[in-house]
Amino acid sequence: MTEAATVRRSRITPEREAELYAAVLELLREVGYDALTMDAVAARTRSSKATLYRQWGGKAELVVKALRHEKPITSDIDTGSLRGDFHAMVRREDDCHMEQNSALMRGLATALHGNPDLLRAFREWIIEPETEMLREILRRAVGRGEIRADNPAQDYVLHMMIGAFAVRGIVDELPPTQDFLTSYMDAVILPALGA
Repeated sequence: MTEAATVRRSRITPEREAELYAAVLELLREVGYDALTMDAVAARTRSSKATLYRQWGGKAELVVKALRHEKPITSDIDTGSLRGDFHAMVRREDDCHMEQNSALMRGLATALHGNPDLLRAFREWIIEPETEMLREILRRAVGRGEIRADNPAQDYVLHMMIGAFAVRGIVDELPPTQDFLTSYMDAVILPALGA
């Protein structure tokens, strides 16, 4: 990226960026990913399409960065125990946000499978940072002797967490909640890890 492009991309204030991200997520909840257009985002946020494309490159990057902004990675989770760290991860979001984000993720699931740009951005900005945070939590648990380094369940923790979050509404017809997810971790994930 050239220096001029870097300067242009930095003109949006953090407050304006947060406002844009909130509008994108609001639109996404209203119309879904496929019907979301940069024209609609520009109109909703009183921005030019050129500004949006210059700042984010396209719809996929804008949507995924809005999701990341809504749920930032908190790499400072370190309670001193694996169970404490897992519970702290769940407490990053209140029940209302979890319900909204669960509906949003269900809506994005189909779009992720049919859109390589969205999938690539989602992996880069959502999956990879979450995976790295989880690996660090598990490394510390191994170092403290809470779990064995060779336990194969470590490779599936993120799958289990996403699964519990995503299918609660389908199986139980209830939204994911902090209580449900902490109970799930205690009953399923921690025993699978031998903790």
